[in-house]
Amino acid sequence: MASTEEITFCVLLEEFRLYSSNVADQPLTVQKAIDLIDRLQENVQRAAVVEAGVLRLILTTILARGHLLLEDVPGIGKTLTAKALAQSLHASFKRIQCTPDLLPSDITGTSIYNQREQRFVFVPGPLFAQFVLVDEINRATPRTQSSLLEAMAERQVTVDGQTHRMEEPFFLIATQNPVESAGTFPLPEAQLDRFLISLSLGYPPFEDEVSILEREEHGDPLATLAAVLTPEDVLALQALVKAVGVVRPLKEYIVRVVTATRDHPDVLLGVSPRGGVALQRAAQAMALLNHRDFVTPDDIKAVARGVLVHRLMTHEESREIAVQVIDTVLKSTPVPVG
Repeated sequence: MASTEEITFCVLLEEFRLYSSNVADQPLTVQKAIDLIDRLQENVQRAAVVEAGVLRLILTTILARGHLLLEDVPGIGKTLTAKALAQSLHASFKRIQCTPDLLPSDITGTSIYNQREQRFVFVPGPLFAQFVLVDEINRATPRTQSSLLEAMAERQVTVDGQTHRMEEPFFLIATQNPVESAGTFPLPEAQLDRFLISLSLGYPPFEDEVSILEREEHGDPLATLAAVLTPEDVLALQALVKAVGVVRPLKEYIVRVVTATRDHPDVLLGVSPRGGVALQRAAQAMALLNHRDFVTPDDIKAVARGVLVHRLMTHEESREIAVQVIDTVLKSTPVPVG
């Protein structure tokens, strides 16, 4: 027969289970989402010196269930920022260093015959993590680059006819050095289109660079960085972003912006309809970062460069010209009033 203490413990355990279940079933409110996002931003900046506007665009990519392309020189903190994000979210993290001899199976994984069980067993590659940093993606061959497409677009990988789902949330950051071109393989348009946002960070401001030197005196900044959110929190935030309102006049504004890129004289290939969908998704995430549950024209303008620049093919294939095109289009396209 159970003792009084055992019965009391079981009752308390059941009450806690019911309470936890009720909390998990409660929908995430906008105010709660704002608190989570603010906490995440503060925590990442404890470890990584990253400009606030850049961090907001990175978080926009995550909340919109997209992937990020960073076009920058080495040594400006891309890996540290990615690790700080993953650690802050208690998410698994893997880094893939791309080289010309890297094979698709080195990324996705492979099937190995298990003699004891007399069957093939799938051994996942480094792509199977919640946060994946693909360093110098343009040093991988086109065949290896293409092995990322299915994972980025469909969040799954097919190996030997078997489909393996990625663990959610799944977020990929790819980097490439815009200065070095020898021995590289430029990303095709189809793959560039899979990145929600592309950024060029540039060198940090003077004060930020001094702050980096000061932090070095205190050892590894990640050593004491605690998780402040969970992967489940990220999934809840992503679901909330989908519910952020976009009125029809703003949808029409997005289409006008996208259409205008196709008619610009400096553009060889304009933004596709998929780019318009990406612009809306990113604007919804930015609205939530701006503490709102509805999109405004300012949200669209704030993400337009990051979402659209890499989707443009200009006659001179210049990022600077693509940026100028987007800026011109935003200035010339009438903004909805009311």
